[in-house]
Amino acid sequence: MNWLEISSAAMTLFLVMDPIGNVPIFNAVLSKLDEKRRSRVVARELLIALFILLGFLFAGNAILAFLGLSQSSLNIAGGVLLFIISLRMIFPSHHSGDEEKVDDEPFIVPLAVPLTAGPSTIAILLLLSSNQPERLLDWSIALFLAWGGATVILLSSGHLLRLIGNRGSRALERLMGMILVLLATQMLLNGIRDFIQSL
Repeated sequence: MNWLEISSAAMTLFLVMDPIGNVPIFNAVLSKLDEKRRSRVVARELLIALFILLGFLFAGNAILAFLGLSQSSLNIAGGVLLFIISLRMIFPSHHSGDEEKVDDEPFIVPLAVPLTAGPSTIAILLLLSSNQPERLLDWSIALFLAWGGATVILLSSGHLLRLIGNRGSRALERLMGMILVLLATQMLLNGIRDFIQSL
């Protein structure tokens, strides 16, 4: 096992999941629930998200083969998607939190999908599984590490928001967005390079 690559993949997945940026949204969606019920709902939604992500990780090659997608197209699409997500993290919409409010207890949408198991996270898992399918165990460990970090933050979201406040949460999210811009650019460059080499 290459722990350097596993930790790098885990950090990328953690940044894309954006648990710090999701803290205010989770709190807005679950604001009507009591503390104990809120923790159970968050744990349930995060487990659902984990199973969805594991499904895409292990079925990645089959999905790509079925859709007839090449490695370079996945790199380019993943880079573009990641770039858009990172821009939204750096320049968030002022009313996005209000749009996420629901009247009753959420199930799968929006907490599990797309806030945790979003399209950019799925794209990165597909990229990892198709790039080096023999290392699925490594990528599974990376996913568990990223998911574990996100789970700790989101389960303690109420305390975290009180500690750092909305302004601190936005600052951290923008910092994570800047890092993701760099990762997205590298993915795009890799995809373009692979496409040119395949011509």
